[in-house]
Amino acid sequence: MFCGIELRTIANSCMIIIDILSDEVNMNYATRAAIYVRVSTSEQSTEAQEAELKRYAQQRGWTVHKVYRDKGQSGMKTKRPGLDDLMTDCKRRRIDVVLVWKFDRFARSLKQLIDALQEFIERGIDFVSATEQIDTTSASGKCFFQIVGAIAEFERSLIVERVKAGLAHARKCGKRLGRPPVHTLSAEEIERLKAEKKSRGTSLRELARKYGITLWMAHQLCKSQGVGV
Repeated sequence: MFCGIELRTIANSCMIIIDILSDEVNMNYATRAAIYVRVSTSEQSTEAQEAELKRYAQQRGWTVHKVYRDKGQSGMKTKRPGLDDLMTDCKRRRIDVVLVWKFDRFARSLKQLIDALQEFIERGIDFVSATEQIDTTSASGKCFFQIVGAIAEFERSLIVERVKAGLAHARKCGKRLGRPPVHTLSAEEIERLKAEKKSRGTSLRELARKYGITLWMAHQLCKSQGVGV
């Protein structure tokens, strides 16, 4: 009887210790949420978005790291003060999840949205649109992220293919690619170059600039003609 009571007491004490440690772990690893809000005109307020998103974060047990605001900023702009600060903190790994009210508050350009989501994927940052059921902390949300990543990769592949096709077409039409051809000197120009180097001591750099040739070519011409370099 005594042994049974003692075992139960030990077990209860262990459970209490486990609960305490679990609470400490949860506190130490609380998800850091970044709230991003935007309005198109300076007369509008972001307070309604902020209040709802803070409530949402509290319900999810997240700690709000910071609220990033852009007032009077168009969603088509790729450079916005609040958004720039958000992306900087993402790069510094200060954020675990980005929380927005709607996609169009974050970006109106599909390319900008895909580029940002791709960066979040690479840095292990989740993205949640509170009113559009997009949540990459869930299985369906992770699937959405993978689709976005595939679209970004597909877009890059298309760009590479278009560039290659354009270069091939230019070559086919006889257009020279790369650096412009180096000027070929006539025998008379070579003699003048040699004379300038020998009589005036003109520098190779100055001769190359004057005759439209490379520094290396000027050096080789003078050397081949027995002119001191």
